[in-house]
Amino acid sequence: MPNPAEIWHTVALSRDVDTIAAILHDDCIFESPVVHTPQLGKAITAKYLAAAGHTLGNAEFKYVGEWHRENSAILEFETVIDGVAINGVDMITCDDDGLITHFKVMVRPLKGMNMLHQKMGEMLQQMTR
Repeated sequence: MPNPAEIWHTVALSRDVDTIAAILHDDCIFESPVVHTPQLGKAITAKYLAAAGHTLGNAEFKYVGEWHRENSAILEFETVIDGVAINGVDMITCDDDGLITHFKVMVRPLKGMNMLHQKMGEMLQQMTR
C-alpha cells in the first residue's frame, strides 16, 4: 500500500509547482486553513503547496510527528516565521496508485494562522505574475 507521508516527503517544501503536481491526482482536493472552500484540481493544489513551501520552508521548519492508516497520514509540523511560532498538521490521502487525492492543512495558534494567511496571499500573488 502506498504511504502518503513517504510520497509527500519526496517533494515537501520543494517550492516547484511541476514537481509537486507529479505526485497529485488530477482531481486532488486541497483544504486550506484560511480559504473557506476546498480547492479542486491538481493545478491549484500544486500552486498552494508550492506557495506553502516558499512561505513555511525555512531553517526552523520541521515535521515533529506522523500518524498512519491505510492510504492516509497525518504529519505534524512546527516552524517560526518573523518570531511567531506556528504549529500545524498536514492530513494527506492517496489512491492505490500513490497519487495524493486529498490534502488538508490545519494551523494554530490564531496569530500564526493570520500571519500565514497574509504571507501565503503575498506568495500566491507573486507566483501568478
